[in-house]
Amino acid sequence: MLGGFDGGSGDKGLSLPLSQTFRLAWQDEDLRARILFVLAMFGVFVLGVHIPVPIPGISSAELSTKLQSNAFFDLINTFGGGALRRISIFSLGLNPYITASIIMQILTQSSPAAKKEMQEGGQDFRNRQAKKTRLLSLALCFLQGSGFLQMFSGGLGHALSLGDRLIVLSFWTAGAMFILWLGEQITERGIGNGVSLMIFAGIIVSLPNQTERLWQGLQDGVVAWWQVAILVAVFLASTWFTVFFTIAQRRIPVQHMRRNIGTKVVGGRTSYLPFTLNLVGVIPIIFAISLMYLPAQFASMAPRGSVFSETLMAIGEWLNPLGRWPKNLVACGIYTTLIFAFSYFYTAVQYNVEDIADNLKRQGSMVPGVRPGKQTRDFLDGVLSRITFMGAVFLAIIALVQYVGPAITGVYRLSIIGGTTLLIVVSVALETMRQIESNLLMKQYGS
Repeated sequence: MLGGFDGGSGDKGLSLPLSQTFRLAWQDEDLRARILFVLAMFGVFVLGVHIPVPIPGISSAELSTKLQSNAFFDLINTFGGGALRRISIFSLGLNPYITASIIMQILTQSSPAAKKEMQEGGQDFRNRQAKKTRLLSLALCFLQGSGFLQMFSGGLGHALSLGDRLIVLSFWTAGAMFILWLGEQITERGIGNGVSLMIFAGIIVSLPNQTERLWQGLQDGVVAWWQVAILVAVFLASTWFTVFFTIAQRRIPVQHMRRNIGTKVVGGRTSYLPFTLNLVGVIPIIFAISLMYLPAQFASMAPRGSVFSETLMAIGEWLNPLGRWPKNLVACGIYTTLIFAFSYFYTAVQYNVEDIADNLKRQGSMVPGVRPGKQTRDFLDGVLSRITFMGAVFLAIIALVQYVGPAITGVYRLSIIGGTTLLIVVSVALETMRQIESNLLMKQYGS
């Protein structure tokens, strides 16, 4: 779906050392041009992040100060490379498109008719689906942009006229669609999935700001050197843990029947049906964190001091993993439960074991020791259930590191040590390196 976000199967490891892959890719003229094009698009994105959209009565410095304790604002800001904090033309980032893509995929997978059309429609269906996703993204741009403006004006006490809101929303919508266009150009003329790489770029661009805050805290004496050492250790451990579980697979052997075609004997070989341990990628975390922050987000949009706002804020305190004891413990428990629920739900939507078993039976293939048909379906269902459980445990751990880590290190507001951002960075980096490797291998076999 979104490049590094999907949970598909396949070989997740890298065949060549990282340094050798870069060296061979740089020596190849075509790959070097593609990599340079990706870097050029990153440069355009970074330039756009620093182009502000003036909002009457609201400054970026005042906004950062007032909303720095808003966890939802901090998460969106990290995804967009700090664009929201700067009130940039790219403030919305790719968030509307991500939301629209997830909605469209769930609607397609949940409807038997739409799912059948997807299987039989081919490229024509994909083109129509992409057009619908863009139209939904446009609507979500205005919806999410209106929410941000209400949050800004409510938090800073500045009322905006309808004309000012429309002008800002127009710039933000144009910026969001321009980022999507950049991603499509990367997919077509660069290397890797363009949308995933633009999200990756946004997270990487936000790193200097996080490093600056850490360095400033060290200079001011707020953060001790041993806290920084623990932070680095937690970051390295989280990265290793994420890489290990991202490339881990459960390979189910499949025996193919022999067939006589003329004088030739075809088949009889053994292959593997690979299932990634993290079947659903980062989507359960995105869904869970979105629901967790909904009350606080709506509360910031409502009139300050109203009963509705105060009620939502009270609910939001019990859903904030960074809150005070014991509310943060309850929030972590709810967060973990949501991740498990969405992991099983999205696995059921994405993987139909009945279709897999039927396809194996039609192809004359079978899992050794398991009868084709119902027994194969039950076997695969059991395997997927166990894999989904372990994948959910992995997602819950890596998601909670973002909130448990500050309690261990005493350093707050650094989202890269765990959670959604680290998982996206690792997944997109591995997927891009695999595509570079694939290009190198194809050129080697073609020569």
